[in-house]
Amino acid sequence: MNQQAPIKIEVKTEYIAHQSAPEEDRYLFSYTITIVNLSDENVTLKSRHWIITDANGKKTEVQGAGVVGETPKIQPNTAYQYSSGTVLETPLGFMEGRYLMETDQGQSFYAPIKAFRLAVPGMIH
Repeated sequence: MNQQAPIKIEVKTEYIAHQSAPEEDRYLFSYTITIVNLSDENVTLKSRHWIITDANGKKTEVQGAGVVGETPKIQPNTAYQYSSGTVLETPLGFMEGRYLMETDQGQSFYAPIKAFRLAVPGMIH
């Protein structure tokens, strides 16, 4: 399995204040992922693996097929975008992970997702 992937992954995050309850240690964040296929062949996102770490060092792993109930096929030089969310017990945390991708020829490879920060606005100066 090839570790180097012609896939670019962009992440935007947002704190969802109206669905959070800081007094109950509940902080909801949404994240929007854009996956750009820079290769010259179709790739299908088969599964995801996330490691979510809060400010207390608590780690949660999430694995499963596809994303948001889909296993999207991404054509060359196009992008697929989806939004999802996670709940932390602290106002600051990080997520990182990888997608298992497969080409139409059946070659599998991982597309790494660099660590990104989840933070309540004003927490980081």
